[in-house]
Amino acid sequence: MWTVQDAKNKFSAVVDAALAGTPQEVTRRGKPAVVVLSADDYHRLLQRAVRARESFADHLMTFPGGDVPRAKAAPRDVKL
Repeated sequence: MWTVQDAKNKFSAVVDAALAGTPQEVTRRGKPAVVVLSADDYHRLLQRAVRARESFADHLMTFPGGDVPRAKAAPRDVKL
């Protein structure tokens, strides 16, 4: 794990380690901030996420509960 300052000072080492297959975590003020990983790893993760994602319609169709009770309020009178 690198601090932002150390990662700046040794950016080549951060990139080399990421290219070697080890993602590099960088912290800011002691808290995790970013992860540096190779472009191949990034694209692999992105493709996996896209394949795993269902369509919005499929998501809606899995909504539990069948009938949803509707409000019985009458529309208000609108005068123009």
